[in-house]
Amino acid sequence: MPSYQLGRWDLTELVKDPKSPAFQRQIRELECQAKKFEKTKSRLKPKMSSRQFKNILCQIEEISEKINKIGGYASLAYSADTQSDEATSLMTKISKLGSEISNRILFFDLWWKTQIDEKNAKRLMRDAGEITEYLSHKRLFARYALSEPEERIINTLDVTGVSALVKLYDKITNAFEYKMKIKNKTRIMTREELTNYVRSTSPGIRETAYKTILSKYSENRGVAGEIYQNIVLNWRDEGIEIRGYKSPISMRNIGNNIDDKTVDSLLGICKKNSPVFQRFFVQKAKMLKVRRLRRYDLYAPVANIKEKNYSYDRSVRLVFESLGRFSGTLEEYARKVFDKGHIDSELRHGKRDGAFCSTLAPKITPYVLVNFTGKSRDVFTLAHELGHAVHSQAAQGRSILVQDAPLPLAETASTFSELLLYDNLAEKISDDEKRTMLSGKIDDLYATIQRQAFFTIFEVNAHRQIGKGTIVDEISETYLKNLKIQFGDSVRLSDDFAIEWSCIPHFYHTPFYCYAYSFGNLLALSLFQRYKKEGRDFVPTYMSILAAGGSKKPEKLLSEYGFDITSPKFWQQGFDYVREQVDTLSSLN
Repeated sequence: MPSYQLGRWDLTELVKDPKSPAFQRQIRELECQAKKFEKTKSRLKPKMSSRQFKNILCQIEEISEKINKIGGYASLAYSADTQSDEATSLMTKISKLGSEISNRILFFDLWWKTQIDEKNAKRLMRDAGEITEYLSHKRLFARYALSEPEERIINTLDVTGVSALVKLYDKITNAFEYKMKIKNKTRIMTREELTNYVRSTSPGIRETAYKTILSKYSENRGVAGEIYQNIVLNWRDEGIEIRGYKSPISMRNIGNNIDDKTVDSLLGICKKNSPVFQRFFVQKAKMLKVRRLRRYDLYAPVANIKEKNYSYDRSVRLVFESLGRFSGTLEEYARKVFDKGHIDSELRHGKRDGAFCSTLAPKITPYVLVNFTGKSRDVFTLAHELGHAVHSQAAQGRSILVQDAPLPLAETASTFSELLLYDNLAEKISDDEKRTMLSGKIDDLYATIQRQAFFTIFEVNAHRQIGKGTIVDEISETYLKNLKIQFGDSVRLSDDFAIEWSCIPHFYHTPFYCYAYSFGNLLALSLFQRYKKEGRDFVPTYMSILAAGGSKKPEKLLSEYGFDITSPKFWQQGFDYVREQVDTLSSLN
């Protein structure tokens, strides 16, 4: 049996050599296909046959797969080395190509949204099969669509506008070098390495680690703040002023194919249940033998023991085993990522921080990036990202147009995979370790549910504030007030955390993304509880939910299995589970 080693991913399945004539041919073929597709414009008639309509959709699928393959290569190569001029240049070039291709095929999107009557649209959708919901969702955008020339202009300007701003933010922050003194020796670290120290057993080291990160962003708050404000203004100008969306977050909700009511219900319940986590923080302070937690202590280990390290090989096998106990098919999907060499796991300067899973096309095994340091949280991160990968592969029989689940459902399998891992590990450890792990688990529930919900609440306020005109320090004041509402009197806050918002890449990359974590985690908790009640009988239900991909609206898909996600009662069930975990931890102390 092979031993799994840290390393880089293999991107040759996408592009063998970006400098080769073969790669240039890939680009030319794509451009030719897009030009050929433009001739379809004259054949777009409301009364066209279903067969003609399906043929057009097939062409769109082919173009989408080809651009995703080329664009995916550029994006992944850049993530692997954000400091490479070559990777940066290719990313810019391919982004421009993507914009040009999008402009060439844009006419179909606009025709479908705005120029075909409802009667004929329904007729054509009736025979569209799994793409029906995709087409129906696009029709929702009709009221927000612009003319074709206007849409072309926005597509073109995005490359040197908001996309360039995001790239600039990444370029600046990924180049940060953090100097921290450990045992009288100054070390230069990446943010990923430094983040390990916020979980140190030493209060002084935790504080120093946080201050080292926050001070770097504080030093750069002028440029980071300017970039953020311009991204927000771009989002507002295009979404509200030009397209006519009701609110900045509605733009994301409609894109996610989720109702405003569902998101309002989710965020309302998260805010209402702040005391659940506040009670945990009070309890954790007692476990740490301090009067009150400082914000620096939020993720402190509760036992004064050396944190267990996991080898990469052991970590990979633990995740495989956890998935396999639930479903051999899920384990097989996870193994495929490694068999194909589609994972980048080692630490390198210039490599993108954090972790992600990238799905490019149904026939291509997803790519996973992690920054593995051997800590237990890295094992859970691995399970999380492989959860995304198995979700994509469960839906690999779908069209590329509907393979990806909408954003709120996209975190379900990743979180469920973490719960399977926790369940597996809990059987292999002592009671003392269980106490420590349960505390860590509740830490993670806070980080992935409550913290993400309050991130979104902050974004709602920040977008409103920036729209009216503000300065960076006022945005920081808004963020600090947000933290005070989250923690109440349970955690002592220091003013240096006011700048923390500028450390959160999602605010820059994908506004209002974060509630998807809250959604996915609370949904996964409900699914996991059902699994515990039904056992193996639940597996087909779960696999069906994953296999649906984005072929059904979330409210509709989940209602088929008895989940009403528009109701506050549904979301409260997830918090009831969290409360039970806090009660269990209390009984162990």
